[in-house]
Amino acid sequence: MSQAPDGINEGNVTGWMVAQLPEIVTPLTFTLIAGGRSNLTFRVEDAEGKAWALRRPPLHHVLPTAHDMSREYRLIHSLGPAGIPVPVTAGLCTDEAVNERSFYVMEFVEGHILRSAPEAEAAFDVATRRAVGDHMAETLAALHDVDPDAVGLGDLARHEGYIERQLKRWRGQYDQMQVEGVDHGGLVERVSDELARRIPKQQRTSVVHGDYRMDNVVLADDGTVRAILDWEICTLGDPLADLGLLMVYWADPTDAMAVLGLSPTTAPGFSTRAEILERYGSASDLDISGVGYYTAFGYWKLACILQGVYARYVAGAGAGDQGSVDGYPAQVRRLFELAAEALETVP
Repeated sequence: MSQAPDGINEGNVTGWMVAQLPEIVTPLTFTLIAGGRSNLTFRVEDAEGKAWALRRPPLHHVLPTAHDMSREYRLIHSLGPAGIPVPVTAGLCTDEAVNERSFYVMEFVEGHILRSAPEAEAAFDVATRRAVGDHMAETLAALHDVDPDAVGLGDLARHEGYIERQLKRWRGQYDQMQVEGVDHGGLVERVSDELARRIPKQQRTSVVHGDYRMDNVVLADDGTVRAILDWEICTLGDPLADLGLLMVYWADPTDAMAVLGLSPTTAPGFSTRAEILERYGSASDLDISGVGYYTAFGYWKLACILQGVYARYVAGAGAGDQGSVDGYPAQVRRLFELAAEALETVP
């Protein structure tokens, strides 16, 4: 029997899963499939090849209010019956004596998770690539159409002031994560102030995923969305923030720079940003004419996040290896510039 990876107490978790899912045939095999500072995801496979996914907090640097497994489980458990494509939940364990931290188990959804253009070309033909964009836009519109109160999520977070709170949070983090020798010449402050000055009226309070993009969905062979993953930062708020962030990550083939590397959507056949917007607009009753503001906010927020990552590496969190983040200052500046350019499109 292979040794279970760090983060899994093999005996305890096996016993808990057998009690929760009597159909399981032991022994179980645990494989880490996603990790880092975010929540850890393991593939759990039984002796007959049936598979589940197990999610738990990271092993280190866990803040008391972060990585709330009960909250994440509650979201998925509530949205499934509302018709949103999410994995089927199998159980939540809050007894930390079992595995050090709370964890939950859900269906392991098989399918395609795309992170690059070559992966997209290998997975789908050109016609199916076009269908992916339509399905992702329609799925996001369906999520935003869910009434939080109707699915028992009305108390998940405050309903109003989402953008204001986000601006305050990320501007505060950016200010605390300054790095000596890196100066963007007041660009950050100018964009931040302009975003704060021009906050649009929130049209609806919706479930906001917070990181809706290609590599956080599982796609079927026909390009439909089988499951939305990674609900870690989901909250209630302004639905157009999700749409704006999707525009940030959905690179057109003509883009000089895809955000954070090679985007799957630069492969031939994918819908353009404009076509994604059109499809979302046709599936939603929201006014999306001001989406440029939310796209600007998405670029700005991502830049603040990357600044934090870079600052932590410079401070030693990267164990002395900064090779992978040397280009971050230039990327951060470019993201702030893109935010400023997007703001110029806002009526």
